[in-house]
Amino acid sequence: MKNNPKHARSRRRFLKNSTALATGIVLSEPFVFGAPSILSSYNRNDSKINGVQIGCITYSFREMPDQSAEATLQYVLDAGLSAIELMGDPAEHFAGKPKNPVDRKTFYGMMRKSKSGELTEDQIQEFGEMKSQLESHREVVADWRSTVGMGKFEQLKKMYADKGVHIYAFKPSAFGAKNTDAEIDYGLRAAKALGADHVTLELPGNDAHTQKLGAMAAKHGMNVAYHGHTQQTPTFWDTALKQSEHNMLNLDLGHYIAGGNTDALELIRGKHKRISSMHLKDRRNPDNGQDNMPFGKGDTPIVEVLQLMRDEKYTYPVSIELEYEVPKDSNPVKEVAKCLDYCRKALEG
Repeated sequence: MKNNPKHARSRRRFLKNSTALATGIVLSEPFVFGAPSILSSYNRNDSKINGVQIGCITYSFREMPDQSAEATLQYVLDAGLSAIELMGDPAEHFAGKPKNPVDRKTFYGMMRKSKSGELTEDQIQEFGEMKSQLESHREVVADWRSTVGMGKFEQLKKMYADKGVHIYAFKPSAFGAKNTDAEIDYGLRAAKALGADHVTLELPGNDAHTQKLGAMAAKHGMNVAYHGHTQQTPTFWDTALKQSEHNMLNLDLGHYIAGGNTDALELIRGKHKRISSMHLKDRRNPDNGQDNMPFGKGDTPIVEVLQLMRDEKYTYPVSIELEYEVPKDSNPVKEVAKCLDYCRKALEG
């Protein structure tokens, strides 16, 4: 697949205006994508730019040492953001969710080794015990979710709002086919208590489940927005959208491009009324390896899409999702701030 020449020219012009000297000295051009010390957005708690709300999914901060609700709020503020899609763990742990006895990083590391046949017999036994513990923990969490009140979620909403941060979406692991109806109901109520107008999850390959989720969301006046990876196509969401007006898109622009699609602007123009929020990352297209890249280095038409949203006054929020490798001399908070600065300059350009 060839790159769109017009897109390439636009990107070259934009990147030319984005250059900063390695020393951190700002060029005469107005756009800078460089060290945090010169970022206009760093530590600035305002990320609605020319009518476009830029936020992030807090998954972006997964490598930070403290994953509490309080620490997550500080990461958001330090990155210069005023709105977020909140992952489930910070909010649920704040509300008293039972602690997982299994370390996730260890478990997923063993899972990868298991798939490649690298585990020893002792590790295979340990991995099996972990899976059993996880299953038991899921049952404990389901019971907790079915009885917990909403007071702590309302408290968290206020804590964030007092610092100028709006929670527009919530993503707990409560909406899958294996979750109970009580868990789904809980997730929708918790999202509403947090001030969100939609929840997000991966689009399940189960039409009956999306039918149920849409119907349950309608009872709460909420929307369910479905996310996808490289399997996204222009028709990826069509069945769910037809089932309920409360079934919506959580478009991932970077994954969409990495999947080989070249019609992102057309998709957005055609479905903008059904987009609850959009994940923003820069990925290369299949011809260029599909890698996650720093903003401006991949093939995702970030500038064009943001300016389309600005010019057409589309109001759904955009969630920066940090997935490229963080440089050794940086951290996720600083990288999200860089991504925000890139978006700011695109929308002010």
